[in-house]
Amino acid sequence: MEAAISQHVPSGARSLLDSDLQECPYGFYEELREQAPVYLDPKTGYYVVTRYEDVRRVLGDAATFSNDFQGEHRKRVQPERHGKIMALYESKGWVPEPTIGFRDDPDHAAMRKIFEKSLRAGRIRDLDPVIRDLAYRLIDDFIEDGHCDWVRQFAVPLPLMIICSQMGAPEEDIWTIKGWVDTFMKRHGMMMPEAEELAAVEQEIEAQHYFQPMFERLRRQPDDTLFSDLVNTVIEEWGRPLNDNELHAEMMTDTFVGGSETTKNALSAGVMLLVRQPEVWRALKADPDRHLRTFIEEVLRLESPVKGLYRLATREVEIAGCPIPAGSMVHVMFAAANRDGRHFDDPEMLDLERKNAGSHMAFSSGVHHCVGAPLARRELHWGFTALIDRVDDIWAAEGRNDFSHYPSIVIRELNELHVEFRAKA
Repeated sequence: MEAAISQHVPSGARSLLDSDLQECPYGFYEELREQAPVYLDPKTGYYVVTRYEDVRRVLGDAATFSNDFQGEHRKRVQPERHGKIMALYESKGWVPEPTIGFRDDPDHAAMRKIFEKSLRAGRIRDLDPVIRDLAYRLIDDFIEDGHCDWVRQFAVPLPLMIICSQMGAPEEDIWTIKGWVDTFMKRHGMMMPEAEELAAVEQEIEAQHYFQPMFERLRRQPDDTLFSDLVNTVIEEWGRPLNDNELHAEMMTDTFVGGSETTKNALSAGVMLLVRQPEVWRALKADPDRHLRTFIEEVLRLESPVKGLYRLATREVEIAGCPIPAGSMVHVMFAAANRDGRHFDDPEMLDLERKNAGSHMAFSSGVHHCVGAPLARRELHWGFTALIDRVDDIWAAEGRNDFSHYPSIVIRELNELHVEFRAKA
């Protein structure tokens, strides 16, 4: 009986690619959790997993649910388009090799050591005052105006400028890099028309040609940046450092996207929640030492910056009574698991007293838990701290917000957020 239910939702054959589900998918997630905890998406052919314990099981079993499927998920859904994309890389740029997120152990573990070294606790401690000072500087740039587009004027530049400083990119280039990051993320959201996606690949190749001379310079003159670590660290198990194709893949996926977009989305979502729930703002403002840490975890839980990612079933397996054939793509929905009432009481509520707020899976789980999570949390801490410290009250600018998100199967990205505020006297 459970296996049959797992294939059905009462609203019909809905897909996570449906345009009307992009803005607010949470009702659909609830349907899936309750009536189809493993759902065969009719457009992608992926098995969508939505319950907290099932998601944790998938993420914790890397042998059964593999990350080694570079490009395979797109190739299955859009094979002709995938071929055109590969041809562009081959003719004009560098074909991206699998990133750390598309590898299984032992290659994954060997490659992860570079990031663990580069994002070690000592380096994050050294970055902490840099993050703090930048957060205050960005707010002070618009504090006298009494209003801002929080996304563009704060949420975008804070993490992007930090990662640019670590990747050797000049500060004046951040908006050029942001353009490349946007097209990369929107392309991988699987919602672009073909012509737009091919143009986006051309822009990614443009970024490759921007970074290639930096690779070559750092090979000649290493420095103490994360970028230099990526270029020069010899992976002991491989007997070599990353090659150009591997570096180009990492530059977009795990440094500029992973190092800026997820934090940007959480910073944006956090202020959106605050202007919609002024009682939370008042509590946070009254006692940030008590509430800020939980607030950050609740933002990550409620508005997961990455909705979900994928795994490849290496054998036939059963989840929630639903058989999943070997070779199937499994869509692991962090955002759905993070609102599962089986694990979180009153899951739709932002609860500053929630004891298990930090058990969310916004940063994934298992061996592929986000290596940059400690840095992201420090950026969120200082971003919200600067806001609390500089502003006495904040609200949405009347008539200027539709609170819309960019359509994507992967990310939860607020387009803009116009706020007004009363600066601290």
